[in-house]
Amino acid sequence: MKKLTLKDIASHFGVSISTVSKSLKDSSEISAEVKSKIQEYAREHRYRPNRVALNLLNKTTRAIGVVVPNILNYFFTQVFYGIEQSANARGYTIISCISDESYKKELQTVELLGSGIVDGLILSLSEETQAKDETEHLQNLIENHIPMVLFDRVTEKISCDKIVVDDFEAGYNTTKYLLKTGCTKIAVVSSIYNSSVGKLRVKGYKKALQESGCNYDEKNVVEVGRNDDLQLLISLLLDNRDIDAIIALDEITAVDTLNILKLKGIAVPDEIAIVGFTNGRLSKYVSPALTMVSQHGKYIGELAANILIDRIEHEGEMPFTTKLVKTSLIERDSTKRIE
Repeated sequence: MKKLTLKDIASHFGVSISTVSKSLKDSSEISAEVKSKIQEYAREHRYRPNRVALNLLNKTTRAIGVVVPNILNYFFTQVFYGIEQSANARGYTIISCISDESYKKELQTVELLGSGIVDGLILSLSEETQAKDETEHLQNLIENHIPMVLFDRVTEKISCDKIVVDDFEAGYNTTKYLLKTGCTKIAVVSSIYNSSVGKLRVKGYKKALQESGCNYDEKNVVEVGRNDDLQLLISLLLDNRDIDAIIALDEITAVDTLNILKLKGIAVPDEIAIVGFTNGRLSKYVSPALTMVSQHGKYIGELAANILIDRIEHEGEMPFTTKLVKTSLIERDSTKRIE
């Protein structure tokens, strides 16, 4: 059944589209008799306004698009929560989308959201987008004057507001912490090795080792693909090396690594210590509870929403800003105490 439009109603009564629109809004400019007939006809035929058309007419949607690469990563869940809290407080709704680490899906999502559905976007790039270094879809948003905030995984090729975590420092400080607890043979397990944040954490890890006089061995950096067997990769790591600590670059990998070590009968932290990234619920309730690096996702979400809404509502030019967020180490039972 064809959807009834303002044009259809106007044609039925032989009036202008403007008259129909004003009648449905109960404008005092239209006579009570005409308004009554048009409103009754619209109800009988179940007329629903075209929201996209209204948005284009009003030049606002009071909606924000949010695109994240991986909803299973608790960090992005925290960011979502922060965005929603701040956006709702300022009278905006959010439309949440997931790129699933796919450039193609990110491209399609950005094109959809940029077609007039939202007033602005908050986005963290997919791993594939960063690997390809493809940013034309983002540049199109900028050229069409659609405000955008990039967070966590960003690109220097796009001029916009950005919020980044100091991932280099996080990798560096985490490694230094493990060295202070007496660990000297530290490995990294990364499922985000193609992303900017994964690379920066490994660079920080490498610098901390070199400063401390420990040898950096690239074979101690285990890259875990989507279809790889983590248990096999960790078994190969431990069979060939005398490892006493593992840094897992996301929470799920940290929990999985802990379970694999326990199945192997390896005592944590006495034989091998573990530190993970993203301080989520899983890390608190496993045994032993995991020492984690907190990236303050909720704060990043609140900040991103407020920066974007300020730009949406501000008339005239505003300089772009880049905010750097520091991480915190949450010590628990999967690491030894500093002697």
